[in-house]
Amino acid sequence: MIAELAAGAVAGGGLALLVMLLVQPQPGIAATLARLERGGRRSAVTRSAAGERTDGRLDRARESIGARLESEATLRGWQLSRTRTDLAVMNRTLTHHLGTKALLGLAAFIWFPGVITLLGYSNSLGVPIVVAVVAGFVGFMLPDLQLHRDAESRRRDFRHVVGSFLDLVAMNLAGGRGLPEALMAASSFGGHWAMVRLRQALSNARIMGLTPWESIARLGEDLGVEELRDLASALALAGDEGARIRTSLMARAESMRRKELVDVEGAAGESSQSMLLAQLLMCIAFLVFLSYPAVSQLGS
Repeated sequence: MIAELAAGAVAGGGLALLVMLLVQPQPGIAATLARLERGGRRSAVTRSAAGERTDGRLDRARESIGARLESEATLRGWQLSRTRTDLAVMNRTLTHHLGTKALLGLAAFIWFPGVITLLGYSNSLGVPIVVAVVAGFVGFMLPDLQLHRDAESRRRDFRHVVGSFLDLVAMNLAGGRGLPEALMAASSFGGHWAMVRLRQALSNARIMGLTPWESIARLGEDLGVEELRDLASALALAGDEGARIRTSLMARAESMRRKELVDVEGAAGESSQSMLLAQLLMCIAFLVFLSYPAVSQLGS
């Protein structure tokens, strides 16, 4: 009974996916405007990274499947905001990510039940079907988990660079430069990817006729870095009202460094607790190993 139910669920899910792919919905106005806005704000770094991929058969299949899935998501108005933000931080395209998810889920769906069947661990059809569904779901969701973890690591790296960037801006302001010139000069130091993104955002602001703080706010929204949006608000206040910004920027940089130090100390404390727990488990296992012969002799 379980095998029939599992087979029916898999067949029904496959038919539902097939119908969703075949039926082309009409995109709404909000979805169309969001797609156009994302296309206009796509960075040149992302386009160049997309052009550097190899033209292998697997890559072409991944790009084709990913493009179809991205088209379906756009037509149905699925924003995928968190995924797009993480991809912007990692400098990857949504097409590449969706193609990877689909191929990895399909590979897990086929490989794991095949191994179970070949090794003879199951004499019925229900177990391989259940394993296939679970493995396919895990394989499909695994790239999202890996992407989010890597994106959070790069965001921490970006926040560290922003603190140094604020110090450089304050130094340029102390040298008599105006705020826009100080921002551009500070972003010109170093070849770190975060500095490159800041420099690119400020350069695009000149081309698009935006103020530097508006461009920084857009970059913070695209990358999901709240500190950049707060910085843009402070810079807008200074640019519009002529407030003294140098002391404020130095204080903000110091605050970011203190917060980063607290986060590092918290991570170190968690690692210490994990090591203590591992040592405790090793001691318990060693005590069990020593006491097992005596306990076994008492039982006999």
